[in-house]
Amino acid sequence: MPNQVWVLVALALLAALLGRGVYAWWKFRGRRLVTCPENQRPAGVRLDSSHAALSGLLHAPNLQLAECTRWPEKAGCGQECLREIESRPADCLVRNIVLEWYAGKSCCSCGRPFGTIPVAGANPAVQTADRNSVEWSEIPVDRLRDTLATAKPICFACHMAARMVREHPDLITDRSLRT
Repeated sequence: MPNQVWVLVALALLAALLGRGVYAWWKFRGRRLVTCPENQRPAGVRLDSSHAALSGLLHAPNLQLAECTRWPEKAGCGQECLREIESRPADCLVRNIVLEWYAGKSCCSCGRPFGTIPVAGANPAVQTADRNSVEWSEIPVDRLRDTLATAKPICFACHMAARMVREHPDLITDRSLRT
């Protein structure tokens, strides 16, 4: 009987450790937009979330960059931008920045308001100043804020229709021109 108690305690500790690791991985995954301390310009980064998960098993996660838009030229930097991520990890996550931008807006093409945007699946897009629609994941992270400042939101259906017209005009029949 005492052996079963030790096994249960060991399993509970293992579950707690794994839970901490999964939480750290989830919290520090994804692309982020930070201000580079060297030049005070936007930079797109991605953390090594696996390293954060493993290092966060027993203590606070140790953050390190996996990618930066200023690399390879500045690959030897001191990664001071990590302080910005540590102080506000959710605020610099690209997905959160984009979701905040869509809040309260409607599609510039059909006028439908954006409700809750799903984590996966048919995400809305943006219509850039040159009237092309692109998925927000295609926008370089370091140019995200500048692009969103001049872009309009467009729903997934209107984005796909515009993309089809742009990429395959030979497959489109415009019935509105019929007399």
